[in-house]
Amino acid sequence: MNELVTGDAVVLGLRPAKLPSRALAVVIDLVVVWAAYIAVSIVLAIATDSLDTAAVAALAVASFLLIPVGVPIAVETLSHGRSLGKLACGLRVVRDDGGPIRFRHALVRGAIGVVELLMSFGVIASIASLVSARGRRVGDLFAGTLVVRERVPADRAPAVPPPPPWLVGRFSELDLSSVPDDLWLAVRQYLTRMRQLDPGVGWSMSERLASDLAARTGVPLPPGVPPAAYLAAVVNERQARDARRTFGAAADGRSAPAAHVAPVGGQHVRPRLTHRPEDTPPQDAERWDVRPVAAEPASTGERPADPPASGFARPR
Repeated sequence: MNELVTGDAVVLGLRPAKLPSRALAVVIDLVVVWAAYIAVSIVLAIATDSLDTAAVAALAVASFLLIPVGVPIAVETLSHGRSLGKLACGLRVVRDDGGPIRFRHALVRGAIGVVELLMSFGVIASIASLVSARGRRVGDLFAGTLVVRERVPADRAPAVPPPPPWLVGRFSELDLSSVPDDLWLAVRQYLTRMRQLDPGVGWSMSERLASDLAARTGVPLPPGVPPAAYLAAVVNERQARDARRTFGAAADGRSAPAAHVAPVGGQHVRPRLTHRPEDTPPQDAERWDVRPVAAEPASTGERPADPPASGFARPR
């Protein structure tokens, strides 16, 4: 099973759809589309009986581009990757990073699908899906998309803990475009398992991830903010941005403050995060401070127990 990291840094425990389920979804879609196309063609043939041959041919080409090609593109765009056949089979088209597709993704898939699905009767798509490790056809490769299964148990994807309230919205000016997906995945995996890690290993891991994330964004870690809380707040900010892009500004219940970029010497300088009095960590910051507590030496002279070699705390 391949794990995909979404735009909000949540790993989807979804299995990429293979050829049988995808073929069934395509068959359902083609039956519906071609039935509509034939019905429209009959109506046009009756209504345009008095037109000349050139006009009839133009209407035939327009109806073909509108129904077998245009309708699937519009449906996938408006439903965020779920056509009628995919909905019946529990499938969905997503981006390579797990986020919802947009019009350009559906357009590329639909345009290439004319060749590999309609003109070749699905032979090209079947061969590409069999060869691909994740069952992708040629249109998916060019569009940067993947068809995944949605019907999986909900407990496969543990939720990322929310950040402390005093950090929500503080990182709205960060530039997250340079952060790679593998770093988001590592941050997400740490946040969902930080309470299972040995304190020493967990603290060093949070510092390393926070340092890598700060280096990618170009803004240093604010003073007084625990690395784990910083990671959770930045992940929450990316989730809010992805929700606003997909569902509008009201998706996250707040409006992010605009980033002010001041020109200095003819160049634009990215604003740095400043420490504000209202951002002082309250008492709940201790919950995110996972630094290891140094144990006092035993008075009996016994050798302290060695830390677990695996990095995970022993079960209690």
